[in-house]
Amino acid sequence: MEEHIRDSALDTSANHDAAAITVARGDGIGREIMEQTLRLLDAAGARLRIEEIRVGAALYQAGHSSGIAPEAWETLRRNPVLLKAPITTPQGGGYKSLNVTIRKTLGLYANVRPVRAFAPFVPSAHPAMDLIIVRENEEDLYAGIEHQQTAEVVQCLKLVSRPGCERLIRYAFELARRAGRRKVTCMTKDNIMKLSDGLFHRVFDEVAAEYPELQSDHAIIDIGAARLAASPERFDVVVTLNLYGDILSDIVAEIAGSVGLGGSANVGDRVAMFEAIHGSAPDIAGQGKANPAGLMQAAGLMLTHLGQAEIAGRMGNALLRTLEDGIHTADLGHSSHTTRRVGTEAFTDAVIARLGASPRSLAPFPPGDNRGPVRVRTQALAKPKKQLVGVDVFLDWDASDRQANVLGEALQAVAGDSFQLKMISNRGVKVYPGGFPETFCTDHWRCRFVSRAASVSKDGDAMLQSQPLAREQIPELLMRIAAAGFDCIKTEHLYEFDGTRAYSLGQGE
Repeated sequence: MEEHIRDSALDTSANHDAAAITVARGDGIGREIMEQTLRLLDAAGARLRIEEIRVGAALYQAGHSSGIAPEAWETLRRNPVLLKAPITTPQGGGYKSLNVTIRKTLGLYANVRPVRAFAPFVPSAHPAMDLIIVRENEEDLYAGIEHQQTAEVVQCLKLVSRPGCERLIRYAFELARRAGRRKVTCMTKDNIMKLSDGLFHRVFDEVAAEYPELQSDHAIIDIGAARLAASPERFDVVVTLNLYGDILSDIVAEIAGSVGLGGSANVGDRVAMFEAIHGSAPDIAGQGKANPAGLMQAAGLMLTHLGQAEIAGRMGNALLRTLEDGIHTADLGHSSHTTRRVGTEAFTDAVIARLGASPRSLAPFPPGDNRGPVRVRTQALAKPKKQLVGVDVFLDWDASDRQANVLGEALQAVAGDSFQLKMISNRGVKVYPGGFPETFCTDHWRCRFVSRAASVSKDGDAMLQSQPLAREQIPELLMRIAAAGFDCIKTEHLYEFDGTRAYSLGQGE
């Protein structure tokens, strides 16, 4: 484990204005593009105090399943910023994603990826695109909570929290305001996932109302992604959930002209990580062919985060001028604007030589904002009244004919006095009562038991009202189900919050 203060012009420990950061050189091309990025930071006058850690392949091979040694965490907690080069994650089971581990451990809830086209110097069909993807970074399906429940069915839990939605969405609006953007677009699939994606959309609408100077709109993710790929210039800031944002980020990076030019930020309340969006490319490692521009862009985002935006702008404009002058690495492809094909070090030399210059035709980087990190706070809400009204019982039932009527009649017999069997579904499709013989069924069954309705009187009018359940009634139901010979693999309690149903209905229910 190497952990030391870097001995270079960047080690400005005597300068009280220097920002403490951690650097991880990574694997493959990571080490060479990090070296060139540090050269550029040095030449541009970045005020940094650097401490290094090792992550990646060597740590995986040493038995650290997440690619990072335990002692490195204190360095990351001590320094507010990590500049990380790409790493190589070994293939096969038993290895965890280092990025996911760092994001979750240090609470890096917002993934921010600015993407702009540099056409015609880097060919792109969308020369006017200039947008930011703000992606939730910790929740959604990427929580990675998966189970195999039957011989035929596995599940992955999609977790979405209100605080997680609110802080990310507030971050997107604050970032848009600070960056002088005009519009924030939310993308979800809440026409299908009405509770989880619906929560994200609902919080977006609530937060958007607090920013009347910014336009806001919503798109269903499938048509939204199609529009983003076809007409990215129509978008400004896009905020979305984890999985969708991962996909959208790669779409826009690709259509911008080169994944090798992209950098990203992973931002939390205390710590932030900055990295290139591409991988470690071990096939070209050590050959001097790698493009360092993506990590340089990430370093610019880092400087802005640290309140050194003027230096970030100098670096960014020097990079633009280098591209305009036709000095390109091999991955950018040959075009009529390529005047010289160079390697990693020569490309960095060209950028350093242009520090202080401005691009001639590309839009320069804005003057910058030296206020440092974007900070947000979530609002405390009153705790709603929560009432238990039923339970979904999931069964592994593999009878030879898989007849839902047979299962339904058997479960009706054990429902007891407090419950009624409302329906049975298979892969989300109602199959009892009133199912169709054409519906394909697996060995995984969701059986919905709800409290029996009680007849009450209100203002002289008869009405039916669900009878509240006590928690101990559910284990009693499960014991009766087990005694009848059924294999219960999971339960989900059904609740009402402030009298509103807080669970999805089965198809046809």
